[in-house]
Amino acid sequence: MHGALSTPGRDCPLCPRLQTFRDNLRTLHPDWFNAPVPAFGQPTARLLIVGLAPGMQGANRTGRPFTGDGIGGSSDFLLAAMHASGFANKPVSRHVADGLELRDAFIAAAVRCAPPDNKPTPEEFARCQTHLVAEWDALPNVSAVLCLGKLAWETCWRVLATRGNRVPRPRPIFAHAARVRLDNGFVVLGAYHPSRQNTHTGRLTPRMLADAFALARKAIDE
Repeated sequence: MHGALSTPGRDCPLCPRLQTFRDNLRTLHPDWFNAPVPAFGQPTARLLIVGLAPGMQGANRTGRPFTGDGIGGSSDFLLAAMHASGFANKPVSRHVADGLELRDAFIAAAVRCAPPDNKPTPEEFARCQTHLVAEWDALPNVSAVLCLGKLAWETCWRVLATRGNRVPRPRPIFAHAARVRLDNGFVVLGAYHPSRQNTHTGRLTPRMLADAFALARKAIDE
């Protein structure tokens, strides 16, 4: 089974700004998915990957995380790194019927709806957190989380606290290749988000992201 274990529903009303943006996109692009994007992967996964929010012309268009934002986009950049460490059966993610399967991995987002300018508000992160908590609770084998970007990193620490983990004080600072092992053995990893802003400027290279997933592989295999 590859797909979502839970979803907020096509017309989630929790965030009025995102709902309005979604409704406008449905008028402009009626053939797009234009709804809260379900998480994707193996329910038995040991690695949870948490991104920021659906890209308007990627996941929001196709209905699957990190899918279909074009050659050289974040989807192919991410999948190449995942494939190199055995977390995906192919190195590209173009459309929902492309045969992509995740292996021992599950991808979710801090916010499920595409936000204007790709910038969710703090209130939208807070409202959507309940969906990430429910998704996480339904993944019994997860032993590590890889946070794509600082905002996903901060969200994951809040979720970990909600789920009863003893979170370090002060909270660890986000950095690419950051690695924190909690008292119970759970591992939190950080990586720069594979946005075009990061990949086209060289802030994040293919080697850097591949190394982050190699760390993730080591974390779940230890």
